[in-house]
Amino acid sequence: MRLVAETPNEMLSYSNDFLFGINMKLKDLEVFVVGNKPPFIGGKYFQFVKLTTKCGVIGYGECYAASVGPSAMTSVIKDVFERYLLDEDPRNIELMFRKVYSSGFSQRPDPTVIGAFSGMEIACWDIIGKSYDQPIYKLLGGQVNERLRSYSYLYPNDAEDPATFYSDPIASAAVAEKYVALGFTAVKFDPAGPYTIFDGHQPSMSDLERSERFCKEIRKAVGYKADLLFGTHGQFTTSGACRLARKIEPYDPLWFEEPIPPDNPEEMAKVAKSTKIPIATGERLTTKQEFSQVLKFGAANILQPALGRVGGIWEAKKIAVLAETYNASMAPHLYAGPLEWAANIHFGASIPNLLIIESIKTGEGFQRDLITKEILWEDGFIKPPEGPGLGIELNEVVAKSNPYKLDKLHLEMSEEMIMYNKENKFAGG
Repeated sequence: MRLVAETPNEMLSYSNDFLFGINMKLKDLEVFVVGNKPPFIGGKYFQFVKLTTKCGVIGYGECYAASVGPSAMTSVIKDVFERYLLDEDPRNIELMFRKVYSSGFSQRPDPTVIGAFSGMEIACWDIIGKSYDQPIYKLLGGQVNERLRSYSYLYPNDAEDPATFYSDPIASAAVAEKYVALGFTAVKFDPAGPYTIFDGHQPSMSDLERSERFCKEIRKAVGYKADLLFGTHGQFTTSGACRLARKIEPYDPLWFEEPIPPDNPEEMAKVAKSTKIPIATGERLTTKQEFSQVLKFGAANILQPALGRVGGIWEAKKIAVLAETYNASMAPHLYAGPLEWAANIHFGASIPNLLIIESIKTGEGFQRDLITKEILWEDGFIKPPEGPGLGIELNEVVAKSNPYKLDKLHLEMSEEMIMYNKENKFAGG
């Protein structure tokens, strides 16, 4: 074995190996809580993390876990870092996950603690990629998909009232037509009324009628140029979800998303068996343990992990492998900022069973302002970044210039029961 460097590049490589072997330890954490711009598309705020190693390599990530307020979540992130990541080699992803998963004698899915780890795990992969001068997907088994099909929710224009837009099938159909003209081949909408702390509930007749009208008008607007993705947020009882599925089946949606609350895969499987529409779920699930139950019971065959909550990129890869054995597809979820989007893209580029990936429109506006390099979205597809790590950096100047000053959670459920004698209107999260 030759140990003497004969070229400047080899000398740099050997010195880097030595440097990383000695100083490739996590040293510092910084948390950014960034207030989103109205109309708060993607949530009311974003929670980014920055990790720095002793040898000065920086990695960025994003936490998508908001069962507690952002200041409390910041404390959780710091606690998890100090207990389990500080002075650890960022390449030891599996070891760090096991420590966090077992934190406090738990060893079970915990969206808050695992969400804290998820953002930092993404940052570790950013560090690893930069250290080896490779994009993350190259380190996950290599690139499978050179471009990723994407979809977006139908969002109101800045001048539109969300309370009106989200209840208006004609307005949504007009936006769908515009999105398809841009190149999107799938659009998502959720017209079935508000999600509440009392879910699941039976849909009202107006909820059923509005859902059917949305499907009819959007299908009329886009024809068969795009798939319809029917979104709900676990609103319904099992029988209520079955009733709604019958209403929208004639319009051939690609999926019916999270038809009942996510905590009961056995009941969700009953919905799946009752309809021809594929069931999708996963936004609120964390770790392979919860996704394995979805697959085991046949609750869904389209899985939607949010990488800033599920356990990070490596845990999502494990879920994708489980899905392969059940002939199920992956559709990473995004209702967050651009760093989770970038993580989703690297994950999606590395798996063979990717169906589609969620975008916030085309990544424009404040989402674009928060990163230093544009993620290439073109004609409905995303091209994975070619730079090392995530391939993008957090724009810290913009992040620090937009601190979150409200006391609302990232998403909040209505505390009012739905009504059966008048229309229930959804005004966004």
